[in-house]
Amino acid sequence: MAADRVRILETIQNYIDFVGKGTADDVLGLYAEGATVEDPVGTDVRTTRESIREFYAAIEPLEQETRLISAKVADGQAAFLFEIVTRVGDQSYTLAPIDVMTFDDDAKITSMRAFWSNDDMAIS
Repeated sequence: MAADRVRILETIQNYIDFVGKGTADDVLGLYAEGATVEDPVGTDVRTTRESIREFYAAIEPLEQETRLISAKVADGQAAFLFEIVTRVGDQSYTLAPIDVMTFDDDAKITSMRAFWSNDDMAIS
């Protein structure tokens, strides 16, 4: 039986919060053993906990704000749109990816695919 909608939405919100202000280990704790990450879609799929942690460690030191825009959950899967604003000096970079995730019975992420490209980045 798939995790219920409420638990999946909690995992999504935690994910967004941790990407914005958490640590790589915080984010990694949301993933099930054997999970995969493809971010963005079309890049190499990360298949080990070490490679997933390394991916999130790269964004850990950045000054970021995140917010959920919308989420759809069905049968242990979710697609959601969120916004990431990254500040570097006087500039802000805004990206609104669509992430598609699958979840196990405990609402741990079993796969994540992020749909975005550099063309989607707004600089202000």
